[in-house]
Amino acid sequence: MDRHTQLRSFVLIAEKGGFASAALVEGVTPVVMGRRLNALEERLGVKLMHRSTRGLRLTELGVEFLERSRSTLRDFDDLELSISRSRQSVTGELTVSAPAGFGRRHVARHGPEFAARHAGVRLRFNLTDGVADLVRERIDVAIRIGPVTEPDLVVVKLHENRRVVCGSPAYFERHGIPETPQDLLAHECLTLSSPGAQQRGWMFRHGAGMGSVRVRGTLSCSDGELLYDWMLKGLGLGWRSTWEVHAAVARGDLMTVLEDYEIPDYDIQAVYPQQRFVPAKVQAFIGYLKSLYATPGYWTDTARPVRRRR
Repeated sequence: MDRHTQLRSFVLIAEKGGFASAALVEGVTPVVMGRRLNALEERLGVKLMHRSTRGLRLTELGVEFLERSRSTLRDFDDLELSISRSRQSVTGELTVSAPAGFGRRHVARHGPEFAARHAGVRLRFNLTDGVADLVRERIDVAIRIGPVTEPDLVVVKLHENRRVVCGSPAYFERHGIPETPQDLLAHECLTLSSPGAQQRGWMFRHGAGMGSVRVRGTLSCSDGELLYDWMLKGLGLGWRSTWEVHAAVARGDLMTVLEDYEIPDYDIQAVYPQQRFVPAKVQAFIGYLKSLYATPGYWTDTARPVRRRR
């Protein structure tokens, strides 16, 4: 039996003047209320109430303990109410992690407007292409693109996204168009130089399953935006997300290939640690981004690139 229950039961018995009346409020039997009072007195080593056939009477120590108990319970209730309100209010510091390129264009840039809507929020953005440890780094919500493998994270889809192989028309005129993923081994491929990216290779749908190709190329870089610029200049092929290249494809500056082998689900997602009560600031920010991404025209009229020849 916890101390809070014992304390609240003692106050209730004293205020109601008996076990039966207090038991009705608590939804238990008078015997249970008596046991709670006995346990409290035994733990304290003092007598708080005199019991007789005529009723209950507080001892001198019981009178003093009753007033202090009431004060303690009020403080406890105020604390619970304060915590509950803070969970329901969009306030406090909100730490957001996101991939560097996507974070600059589609997450952090919306921070000022979100903060203007919620004056009690302080935003901190951690933009990195590394996978952040949300608990260790005290991150409230992270934006991820592609599969999320951590079992202790809650995943919320923000918008659809795919991975496509693309290059400039000038590149394809010089080097031809790959018909299968294996054909990429004969092409100049622009790769990310982060350790995980090179080990995994470029992933493709292969029948009912998935397969990968360890592509090669003269140029690699840890900055996705630089790879994007190299593609536009015709220096090689890239395996990029539709959020990044759809506008260039729509303009005709880039064209996609190997559509039959594309990974269909490489979505933009928000993740946060599993918890019983999700802070209002986390829910509000996720809802804000999801609403923005669903706005017609946000992704330049379409979230999917214009289909080009294979």
